[in-house]
Amino acid sequence: MRTEALKRRKTRQIYVGNVPVGGDAPISVQSMTNTLTSDAQATIRQILSMEEAGADIARSSCPDEESTAALKEIIKNIHIPLVADIHFHYKRALEAADAGAACLRINPGNIGSQDKVREVIKAAKANNCAIRIGINGGSLEKELLAKYGEPCADAMVESALNQAKMLEDEDFFNFKISVKSSNVMTTVAAYRKLASACDYPLHLGVTEAGGLRGGLIKSGIGIGSLLMEGIGDTLRVSLTADVKEEIKAGFEILKALDLRHRGVRIVSCPTCARKGYDVEKVVNTLEERLSHLSANLNVAVMGCVVNGPGEAAHADVAIAGGGNGINLVYIGGTPAFKVKSSDAVSVMVDLITEAIELKNTNSNWLNILQSRHNNKE
Repeated sequence: MRTEALKRRKTRQIYVGNVPVGGDAPISVQSMTNTLTSDAQATIRQILSMEEAGADIARSSCPDEESTAALKEIIKNIHIPLVADIHFHYKRALEAADAGAACLRINPGNIGSQDKVREVIKAAKANNCAIRIGINGGSLEKELLAKYGEPCADAMVESALNQAKMLEDEDFFNFKISVKSSNVMTTVAAYRKLASACDYPLHLGVTEAGGLRGGLIKSGIGIGSLLMEGIGDTLRVSLTADVKEEIKAGFEILKALDLRHRGVRIVSCPTCARKGYDVEKVVNTLEERLSHLSANLNVAVMGCVVNGPGEAAHADVAIAGGGNGINLVYIGGTPAFKVKSSDAVSVMVDLITEAIELKNTNSNWLNILQSRHNNKE
């Protein structure tokens, strides 16, 4: 199926460890640990679970010396770049950079004087460490709140550009910027204004988005709207939920816009009285049992023959409901074999697992899969 390609905003490119951010690099997905960073083993375990979910970048808060002291052990035992989240105490930034953090997330406005910012930049340069200027609507400078009366988009962008200038004045350009709010409209407006005012790579997110369901919706609207306009180079979906859900959500947003594909992409109908089998059970089972797989595969799970054949034509593997408890399975867009409704779940799980295994090992995987299954009983 032909899709309209999104034209991304042109930005500078920086590196967070070995991960390029901006330019023509893929949009990276990241999450943040919620363990005590000072507990190195707990933090390592959580970051390794992020890696399994596909995270490109991890971030850990470093509020005290015990946290920055643990960074060396953490970084030694993980495989993706680590961002140290720093607020207020500039010395934590110096310690994190020396410990091997790939990036420092700071708000120069609450780090202190220009002299302290200068020290942080010096440490970043010495350790080839990037910086993220992180502006949040809930922690704007008092003078900007007094000027604008509220944490609006204009205030956030002015804060971001003021703080970018602090880095530019020190001949430091290895940074990205975020301007997050818990309000979707404010977030989108701020990123639009910032995108038109500079060419730095932008880290997207709706901050404090909420729990799993509400947070997913808010983040999908906010982040998705910006990505559709070509804005955004890396993202975090902020959820009060398991950190792996943030990563899954990030990839789902990117998959929905054909910006990046990881794992099985399922198209499924909402079902009605025409459904030929338990569509919801099949979809839920596929999402649960195949979530760990990273191979890109398009799957259609359709309840009946109204839209089933049309969606199946554009899928790698598909099922469309039929009558009398008999449904049709498609491979590569063409009918392959029939399956009883009672067997739909197990047959689809096995077939998709087989397809992914073949795709990972053989460039002719689709033809092989078709030859194995076409017209089988």
